[in-house]
Amino acid sequence: MNLGDLKIERVRTFPVALPTRRSFGVAGGAVAVAGRPSIRILVRVDAGGATGWGEATPIPAWTYETAESIVTTIDRYLAPAVTGHPAWDLDGIARIFDRTVNRGFSIGAPLAKSAVDMALNDLLGRAAGVPCGVLWGARRTDRIELAWVVSGQSPAEVGDSVAEGRGLGYGAFKVKIGLHDEATDAAVVEAVRAHAGPDAPLWVDANQGYTAHAALRMAHRLSPLGVTAFEQPLPANDVAGLRRLRADSPVPVALDESLRHPSDLATFVKLDAIDIAIAKVQRSGGPTLSRRLCALAEDAGVQLMGSGLTDSDLGLAASLHLFAAYGIDTPVDLNGRQFVESPYAASTVRVEGGTAHVPDGPGLGVEVDEATVRRLTVDVLSG
Repeated sequence: MNLGDLKIERVRTFPVALPTRRSFGVAGGAVAVAGRPSIRILVRVDAGGATGWGEATPIPAWTYETAESIVTTIDRYLAPAVTGHPAWDLDGIARIFDRTVNRGFSIGAPLAKSAVDMALNDLLGRAAGVPCGVLWGARRTDRIELAWVVSGQSPAEVGDSVAEGRGLGYGAFKVKIGLHDEATDAAVVEAVRAHAGPDAPLWVDANQGYTAHAALRMAHRLSPLGVTAFEQPLPANDVAGLRRLRADSPVPVALDESLRHPSDLATFVKLDAIDIAIAKVQRSGGPTLSRRLCALAEDAGVQLMGSGLTDSDLGLAASLHLFAAYGIDTPVDLNGRQFVESPYAASTVRVEGGTAHVPDGPGLGVEVDEATVRRLTVDVLSG
């Protein structure tokens, strides 16, 4: 199949209700609730007989995009803007998206844009018969170590969560903080360290939950515990505060929500306000812009770590291809399997003992059962 001949014919959204395995929260609120379905927006793109799939993860507790807004943004704005456009022109489509839903402080509607871009990368890989890493000409590793996420437990309850993760083969741990007062947050991290052991990789994520003064106090509490990164302690747009914190913190400061677009990373690099950049496919508008962000971090000498957005298996696969392309060799927070199921995925990502294998199949390497997708589809716009 000649990739140059492929033009986008149709973009369709499928809001699906996926089974939730366990509850999960961040500083902004609940992300997943046990017993309640988790909504994900799957996107199918068709071009010249080829098909690709992508995913968006609406989490209003983490960002402003909702299931409703993602569906309407794609259906009413992004899809009409790119229908008839060459599917291979990922750079041009990114620029069309920027004109169609413009940026504010940073990229506009990144989750919606990411789902379409993810589907296009999947489509091109499938049309060429190669995995995304081969399509991009970049794949430095075949395996990515995962971290087990500890979130919401009290210090007394942490041991059970750590034991569960260790029982499944996980040797690295990420702790969500900002859910309690400072003393309790610190006690939770101390308990995780005690149960995980002195050598287990351990980092924390505040999801913008602290003030600058509180974050500095917390950093000094965390330093003796061997915490390797303090992720997004301050609000995403507090550039001055993050610069001051980075200068004074005894723990390296990692940025996630602050890096919606590659230009955001450029700003923090220019201001010497970042130690670690978190690569996250959905947050940055999809694999195309995420590759630009990762390349910039690498060229600027900024350490890369990887994270996800409680993705189901399509998003998991996209993240693995991205992280493998840039050889991220620290454990990553791709926690979707811990919290949600992906019954739509037939042949899919293999995870063994806390290690994910980068898919070898064409495109993202996830075979989507469309009959199951349609069975799981719900109406998110009917009030």
